[in-house]
Amino acid sequence: MREQLEQKGITAFLPTIVRWSRWKDRKKQVAWPLFPGYCFAHFRPDQRVAVLSCAGAAGIVSFAGTPAPVPDSEIDAIRRLVESDLQYDPCPLIQEGDRVEVTHGPLKGVVGRLVKKGAHARLVLAVDLIGQGVAVEVDAADVKAY
Repeated sequence: MREQLEQKGITAFLPTIVRWSRWKDRKKQVAWPLFPGYCFAHFRPDQRVAVLSCAGAAGIVSFAGTPAPVPDSEIDAIRRLVESDLQYDPCPLIQEGDRVEVTHGPLKGVVGRLVKKGAHARLVLAVDLIGQGVAVEVDAADVKAY
């Protein structure tokens, strides 16, 4: 999609992350979108149809029918990160207190409340009926918003 936008004269940015993909006969490093389903584009309102006519374009992030621009500072920060030599991984944008589901490991499928974020997340599993809970540390990358 990025290439199609650029061919139409629209500035586009598709941040990627390199991951290993495995086939039956080989392994290969492949660039995957950092934010699956999203390609950032800087366009004028009269270019909306050109954007939506690109293969793979499902829509434009909007509020009340008006395209919602992503602040340049946020795009610049992501661009600087992906152009650096630093190691990075996508992570869900969740807040303390949010209900989350564990996506990997021995607690996969368990739902709890995130009470602390950092290198490790603290997940509280509750027994609401008796007003008790138990906390466990899980890797922050292994939870998603519920």
